[in-house]
Amino acid sequence: MTREYPPEVYGGAGVHVDYLARELAKRIPVEVRTFGAQDIRTRDLVVQGFRFAQTDRQDAPEKFLLALQALRICVGFAARPIDADVVHCHTWYAHFGGILAKILYGIPLVVTAHSLEPLRPWKREQLGRGADLSAWIEQTALEMADAVVAVSQEMKADILRHFRVVPDKVHVIWNGIDIEEYRRVGTRGCLERFGIDSHRPYVLFVGRISRQKGILHLLNAIPHLDPGIRVVLCASTPDAPDIAKEVAEAVGRVQATRGQVVWIREMVERAAAIELYSHAAVFCCPSIYEPFGIINLEAMACQTPVVASAVGGIKEVVVHGETGYLVPMQQQAEPPFEPVDPAGFSRALADHLNRLLRDAPLRQAMGAKGRQRVEAVFSWSAIAHQVLDLYRSLVPRGG
Repeated sequence: MTREYPPEVYGGAGVHVDYLARELAKRIPVEVRTFGAQDIRTRDLVVQGFRFAQTDRQDAPEKFLLALQALRICVGFAARPIDADVVHCHTWYAHFGGILAKILYGIPLVVTAHSLEPLRPWKREQLGRGADLSAWIEQTALEMADAVVAVSQEMKADILRHFRVVPDKVHVIWNGIDIEEYRRVGTRGCLERFGIDSHRPYVLFVGRISRQKGILHLLNAIPHLDPGIRVVLCASTPDAPDIAKEVAEAVGRVQATRGQVVWIREMVERAAAIELYSHAAVFCCPSIYEPFGIINLEAMACQTPVVASAVGGIKEVVVHGETGYLVPMQQQAEPPFEPVDPAGFSRALADHLNRLLRDAPLRQAMGAKGRQRVEAVFSWSAIAHQVLDLYRSLVPRGG
């Protein structure tokens, strides 16, 4: 059960479910219930969409309507007959469906924690008091689950710190990546479409317009980059009007003073994203909260070095000095975990980016090591094997 599944994907959780379901279906029958209009049926993979009547409610006084819509979908998930040994939920949007399935059908519940609501206070901008509802749903699901999957060791520590979950029930299983699909390409059609000169180095950002993703810190770093360096922002799907306005104003200021920013305001197709990764000189992930950071894997798979904030699961993906640089960030002790010294963090981002941008052989060496690390550790085949072992541990013998 999931909020996101192709073509309705806007974040890492949707990418995770897409590849995990495909890989599991090579071994066992899988059914995906998701928000959308999907109706896919193959021998071992069924994907059924449930209409999500989401409208543009940014100006509505009751932002919590989005959370209520999610509950409505989850009731639909459980109302349709379930013939399964295990129900596996991804993100709070789908968790209520898993709660109902566990209670009504008596099957084990697995919850993958891609992020944690107590650590994302900026969600209140998006959901209003619906953020309290999402936090309650998440807590209930995690604490009644038969197994919880954490996508990093730091995520496991956060789960045990914020929820009443038995430590033995929390299993660390990293995100993965399709190493055949994500690899460096030589095509340039996407770059030409967006007016990007691939023969000049650029820094790439890919992600939602969210405080969590730290895009404003990257924008504030741009004035400190060496002259002539361009930044390509592949950034859309703002969490709320406030952050959308702040990003637009920050981009405007940079464009007015030095230019060199290309802003792609759409969720590009996967092939286009791979092309953007492949031709970037450096990929930048300035997140202030990132349980794993699958975008860093995508860049590394395309042999692009990464400069990322040293937070959360990113520290388990990027190897400092080998596949890129981790930029230390002294954060506030409580959410929203913004840098104590935002200007200093932005300047440090720029310093590490400049260091790589000035050294093409170093970029090439780090890119090659990043690809090697992805191939050795993060293939979806290995991840699916771990998940299937977890399922089997929950199902009675003969089940």
